[in-house]
Amino acid sequence: MAVAKTQRKNKYSKKELVEFKTLILTKLEKAKYEYEVFKGNISGHDNHGTDDTSPTFKVLEEGSEVLSKEENAQLAMRQKKFIEHLGNALIRIENGTYGICRVTGKLISKERLKAVPHATLSIDAKKAQ
Repeated sequence: MAVAKTQRKNKYSKKELVEFKTLILTKLEKAKYEYEVFKGNISGHDNHGTDDTSPTFKVLEEGSEVLSKEENAQLAMRQKKFIEHLGNALIRIENGTYGICRVTGKLISKERLKAVPHATLSIDAKKAQ
């Protein structure tokens, strides 16, 4: 009986893991959608057709467009990294290591995992960094 109690403190229950998995899958779906939007903005799918405007405005718009593409590229890279982190969190759920701090070995609080479902560090370990 004492062994089961000790294990309970080191891992989340299957029911809790299902809740986290649902949360992660929801965030993953939204992140993938946003990633595709950023990629579309970079490739110019949302071009507003400035071919027939005056050359002065066209030069200004092209400069703005380059900046916008750079910003979208950065956002897309961040989103791709977020998608990878969420995917890794799903792997940790499957292999039974989800919610365990990689530094302290202790359980990461539910509140932290709900806010940052891909977290691998507890608040204490994160502060110590």
